[in-house]
Amino acid sequence: MRATSVAATARGVAIGAHVSYRDRAGFGRRELEVPPGQLQADIEEQVALLRQVAGEAEVDAEVAYVKPHGALYNRMGRDPDTASVVIEAARRCDPPVMLLAQAGTDVVGRGRDAGLSVIGEAFCDRAYRPDGTLVPRSEPGAVITDPDEVARRAVSLVLDGGVEAVGGYWLAIMADSLCVHGDSPGAAESSRAVRAALIEAGITIRAFAGPPP
Repeated sequence: MRATSVAATARGVAIGAHVSYRDRAGFGRRELEVPPGQLQADIEEQVALLRQVAGEAEVDAEVAYVKPHGALYNRMGRDPDTASVVIEAARRCDPPVMLLAQAGTDVVGRGRDAGLSVIGEAFCDRAYRPDGTLVPRSEPGAVITDPDEVARRAVSLVLDGGVEAVGGYWLAIMADSLCVHGDSPGAAESSRAVRAALIEAGITIRAFAGPPP
């Protein structure tokens, strides 16, 4: 965390806590049944730990936001009780942090109603169903690895306000942030392609948190 925080700060990249279930073996991609109070405490603890690292003299940075990872992220988008726990955990952080949530889910509005700054996020490298949910990773084509296609979808999300879902359906998505998964095959190439395509399209790229570049 320290090395990543130092690298991010040097490049003007906003730092966020990617919180999850305590599921190292499953990389946070398995849903766990955790009592609400414990889940909230786990989230707060993970944010506090990253804040401690980021606040060290050699880093001197702030943790600007929290984004649940994997199963927790997906679950809060469809389960109001889980969403409430995540929102309350972000609210109880001192000071409160921004919350990244999937654009189009109820979490965005509910978080804002609770007084949080919520950033709606869309995925360049994941396939969407027509109902706005992500295609499960267990299904073929769920993860998009062709850099050109990832870049094309990124531009579509920004300029056209949506993207093509499976089956050829148009899915409107009003997003404030774009995600490229760092653990996907070819993630570095896809990220470079997205950046180049956005710049070519005249789109300004900047962190949603922190001062303008």
